Amino acid sequence: MSVKIRLQRHGKKGKPFFHIVVADSRARRDGKFIEKIGTYNPITNPATIELNVDSAVQWLNNGAQPTDTARAILSYKGALYKKHLQGGVAKGAFDQAEADKKFNAWLEAKEAKVAGKVSGLAQAKVDAKNAALEAEAKVNEARIAAKKEAEEAAAQEAPAAEEEASNDSAEA
Repeated sequence: MSVKIRLQRHGKKGKPFFHIVVADSRARRDGKFIEKIGTYNPITNPATIELNVDSAVQWLNNGAQPTDTARAILSYKGALYKKHLQGGVAKGAFDQAEADKKFNAWLEAKEAKVAGKVSGLAQAKVDAKNAALEAEAKVNEARIAAKKEAEEAAAQEAPAAEEEASNDSAEA
């Protein structure tokens, strides 16, 4: 039995949501699976990925083959790196404590990078909102200035029109 780590599609049309599952390769895409090891939501920015890394590494060690997209997700969350470090421990290159230390350092760097992206997106949203408010304020000022000019012109034309009307009525 060939085992795959792949995505199962859920969610509405146009709003995908995926479960990361371990399944027999002969099973349908959204059909029977062996174990659910995480979720993936591509709608959010950055994409939300929840993954049981230890379970994924165990399945990879047992011979499960990830699909291309699942491989990218496993790499992003560090499951492939953790498997690589466990291979080094098995060969005697370093001990388990050092492998855990390297993995935790990698995780912290990755989380900092993701947090930087989130804060950058939030800052860009605030900047866009401020720019829109400034543009709206300029339009409102121009509108008020045009209205004042129109009122002043009407005020200057009204006495002149009254004088002409009174001159016309005096002549008659």
